[in-house]
Amino acid sequence: MMTTATRQEVIGLYRRIFRLVRKWQAASGQMEDTIKEKQYILNEARTLFQKNKNLTDTDLIKQCIDECTARIEIGLHYQIPYPRPIHLPPMGLTPLRGRGLRSQEKLRKFSKPVYLKSHDEIS
Repeated sequence: MMTTATRQEVIGLYRRIFRLVRKWQAASGQMEDTIKEKQYILNEARTLFQKNKNLTDTDLIKQCIDECTARIEIGLHYQIPYPRPIHLPPMGLTPLRGRGLRSQEKLRKFSKPVYLKSHDEIS
C-alpha cells in the first residue's frame, strides 16, 4: 500500500511537471517547438501517471519515482524533453557466460538506464 509520504512525493512530482511545463522554452527558441515540447511533456506525464496509478508494490512505486525524477533532471539539463536514446551494438555487451543472443537480450534489459524503463512500453 502507498504510504502518505510516498503519495505526497508522487503528487509533488506531478505538480513539479506542471510547473515545469509553464516555464518550458524549447532550445531552438521557436514558438512551434515550445508548444510541441510542452504538449509532449503533458501527454507523457498524464499517460505514465495514469498507467501507474494502481501500483501497490512499494519497490515499483520507488522505481517510477526515480525514473520521473531522472527524466525531469535530464530534460532540464539538456533542454530536451524527449528521452535520450542509448546505442548498443547487437552483440556489444560482455556476457557472464555463453555468447547467445538470449543472454545479450537479458544484458540489454539490465543495462537500460532508469529514465528509459517506461519509454519503450508506451511508444
